Amino acid sequence: METITTWLEAYWDALVMMTAEMAPYLLLGFFVAGLLSTFIPRNVYSRHLAPRTMGSVAKAAALGVPLPLCSCGVIPTAVSLRKEGASHGACTSFLIATPQTGVDSIAATYSLMGLPFAIVRPVAALFTAIFGGWMVNRFAQEDEAVSAKAAQAGTAEECECHCHEHKHGHQHKHECSCHHDEAAHQPSTFIGKMQGALRYGFVEMLQDVGKWLVIGLLIAALITVAVPNEWLAALHDYKLLNMLIVLAVAIPMYVCATGSIPIAVSLMAKGLTPGAALVLLMAGPAVNSASMLVIGKVFGRRTFVLYVASIIIGAMLFGLGIDYLLPQEWFTVAGFGTVAGEHSAHCLTTWDYVFIGAFLLLMANAFLTQHSHHHEVHEEAKEASTPKLYSVKGMSCNHCKANVERAIASIDGVERAEVDLKGECAYVYGKHEHTALIAAVSAIGYTIEEAS
Repeated sequence: METITTWLEAYWDALVMMTAEMAPYLLLGFFVAGLLSTFIPRNVYSRHLAPRTMGSVAKAAALGVPLPLCSCGVIPTAVSLRKEGASHGACTSFLIATPQTGVDSIAATYSLMGLPFAIVRPVAALFTAIFGGWMVNRFAQEDEAVSAKAAQAGTAEECECHCHEHKHGHQHKHECSCHHDEAAHQPSTFIGKMQGALRYGFVEMLQDVGKWLVIGLLIAALITVAVPNEWLAALHDYKLLNMLIVLAVAIPMYVCATGSIPIAVSLMAKGLTPGAALVLLMAGPAVNSASMLVIGKVFGRRTFVLYVASIIIGAMLFGLGIDYLLPQEWFTVAGFGTVAGEHSAHCLTTWDYVFIGAFLLLMANAFLTQHSHHHEVHEEAKEASTPKLYSVKGMSCNHCKANVERAIASIDGVERAEVDLKGECAYVYGKHEHTALIAAVSAIGYTIEEAS
């Protein structure tokens, strides 16, 4: 009994310490992500990415690195960029760079892994994305038609008021009747934009990554106290083997860019090489079974192969560079709560608890808001004129939800669409062609069918 109590205390200490280290940087990262989402016009991205040149590929990678999009949410965004004229290579570069990083994950990387890792991680994502985009432009030109078709079918025209135009045969005017979440509007006043930024950063982003972040912290704390140090320490000198093992685990697994950080820290504290940890940070968020299937479907088979190959090659090369070319003391991390009886959580300051409390409150608010929206959508559907119900599979974040809503809103006859992320369904109001709606949503990578 005493052993179990000691183990639980060590586990709690590890969990609290990692949360305390990450909380202030996560809050800062979420805030900056909200500012990027609200204050940067959407067409800034597309108008620089059209030429089939290395310049557009590099710009796409640079634009993707700070954006806080997960591997599923980035796919419809890339399809949208393709619709707006971005080249195939630039879209692929964007697909590779974006899931690996984000301002929130870069800040969290600095908090737990130090400045060298916080610099190397986005640099590796940038160059890997440029390499992947060049490969696609060079060797996957026949896939251009695949992504062009997906973009044409999966996105809607936008009007000046940021709603999506419904083509009902009107030549000179149209009615913007589709429904959007509050965060989808782009307010013109500074106060309105700041409110939108706060909602995006501290509600929508926490809804998207909160679950995976919590899972990452729980797994990291478990690794810290349950995995014997000698297990990975015995493999420390076999650097390439470390990376291959990490790749075998990371490719089928889904873990977001931020949630992968505490897992990497805990494994490094147990003896995993820094290069292998970088492979986990790169491959875990960008290469997983769900996103790979969708990329193959939406952008073409050869693009899919080059996408995976470029990430693996880039991760391995940068990982080997860290292990063999850079000073290892730059990448030293400390374990949390690894020594039984050392209650390191007792050393936290008042500010540490303030940040932990703020983070937990915002997390609770995000999940309660999501649950409330789920309930409201179903209640409204019961009270309103009978909508058409569709089952939608493959959504995992608010970006997915918004893209499905846009695809549905582009269909003639759709008056309004309510997509329930938690319930994996969509309520569609208005007379419309069911096959056209299913084709539009399927074209951006989601599985949709009429609910029975």
